[in-house]
Amino acid sequence: MSQPILRALISVSDKTGLVEFGKFLDAQGVEILSTGGTAKALVDAGVKVTEVSAHTGFPEIMDGRVKTLQPKIHGGILAVRGNAEHEKAMQEHNIAPIDLVCVNLYPFEQTRARGAGYDESVENIDIGGPAMIRAAAKNHADVTIVVEPEDYARVMDEMRENANTTSAELKRELAQRAFARTASYDAAIASWLVGETDVEWPKRISFAGELKQTMRYGENPHQMAAFYTNGENRPGVASATQIQGKELSYNNLNDTDAAFELAAEFKDTTCAIIKHANPCGVATGGSLVDAYRRAYSCDMESAFGGIVALNRTLDGETASEIIKIFTEVVIAPSIDEEAKKILAEKKNIRVLETGAMPDADVGGLMVKTLAGGLLVQGRDSQVVEDLKVVTKRQPSESEMRDLLFAFNVAKHVKSNAIVYARDLMTVGVGAGQMSRVNSCRIAAFRAEAAAKAAGDSESWAKGSVVASDAFFPFADGLIEAIEAGAKAVIQPGGSIRDDEVIKAADEAGVAMVMTGMRHFRH
Repeated sequence: MSQPILRALISVSDKTGLVEFGKFLDAQGVEILSTGGTAKALVDAGVKVTEVSAHTGFPEIMDGRVKTLQPKIHGGILAVRGNAEHEKAMQEHNIAPIDLVCVNLYPFEQTRARGAGYDESVENIDIGGPAMIRAAAKNHADVTIVVEPEDYARVMDEMRENANTTSAELKRELAQRAFARTASYDAAIASWLVGETDVEWPKRISFAGELKQTMRYGENPHQMAAFYTNGENRPGVASATQIQGKELSYNNLNDTDAAFELAAEFKDTTCAIIKHANPCGVATGGSLVDAYRRAYSCDMESAFGGIVALNRTLDGETASEIIKIFTEVVIAPSIDEEAKKILAEKKNIRVLETGAMPDADVGGLMVKTLAGGLLVQGRDSQVVEDLKVVTKRQPSESEMRDLLFAFNVAKHVKSNAIVYARDLMTVGVGAGQMSRVNSCRIAAFRAEAAAKAAGDSESWAKGSVVASDAFFPFADGLIEAIEAGAKAVIQPGGSIRDDEVIKAADEAGVAMVMTGMRHFRH
């Protein structure tokens, strides 16, 4: 039989719902122990409170660093009820049981997110809080631990219905939440300290996330899924405000992130249209509507049901173009009122506003799960290592501009990646093929199809440039691109057959630039 809650310890940084919870416990006859700002907030609200220092007979010391790290606190939390030895120790040392612990932690993550300095960050590392949380969670058979204001209502409901007790099921669930909270807190601290040292890869690495959304399913209906945020201060799908539309699915989130990160690569006004995490079309334009129209023209068939990402404020004229076809998601740093009204005509379009663009040059970690482990790597935040013209013909100024544009896009295409581009727009994309030659052929086919859809008799690959995310292992892929009409090529180089590939380019009068950096994306 669960023991009633007679004594509670409350010490919180987040005071959401605190007064209501404190008044409830007080009305139920529960003695409340508290400290500092929490005690003041409760007393000001008319709640009876016993200061922890009065309960322990020991004052707070060291600027409050030591106040709950005390046997009368931890003994009261950790004592196993019904254990004769524990009860004897409590009697001998005048330790009263503590039946409910309500603690949330110093705001370390928020302190780091606003860019606080080293010393302030250290001062916001909570010690007593995690110790109490872990003690209560360990002894959850006897102690109810609450670490989230959102759980106050459940605890109050059970106490009302069950004579001041909570169920074993609730206590076990709250213990899991408690350990997950201290684990994520420690992970945030450890990750920050890695950045404050010269250690590139620590012996142990921790990742933490907070549940933002559960989903009906994952990539497929038989897979369960959820979305967790990790506190990274990077504009994007995790921090965006959803203006309208149905809840985002697993695939929506994955594709929208891919689209927005691609749009962020470009400083000039750019639109990226994505389908299944690969670009259908990307274009830079003199205006946003121009960029959208050009991006859409690259592959009008595949763009149906795609994701549109923009790196400028979405205006009404562009919104009017977007709603002409079915679009799953639109994401932009900001959206003006006219655009919002126009998009509202299509209730099913999910519309996201991020407030800013992510910095494409800033690194970070990317994580992939394997059986029994994690693969961790830095974000692919660079484009060119050592740009070098290796052919007899130099690319023209406009070709060089298009080459860099195409290579930026290729970085966001699944390997093997081939991108044909012309006048700062993609005209053909070949993605995710086992053979680079086939990627060249598919991209050429798409360039021909785009031209046909636009009423042009000649493939848009004619006079284009071509980008490859990795080196051409043989000359055959390059020859396919040349036959499709490409006049300049950008690729990392590094093949043992580079000379053969360069020779093929020279024989065709094609300019070739090597970057010294590849961009596989699997």
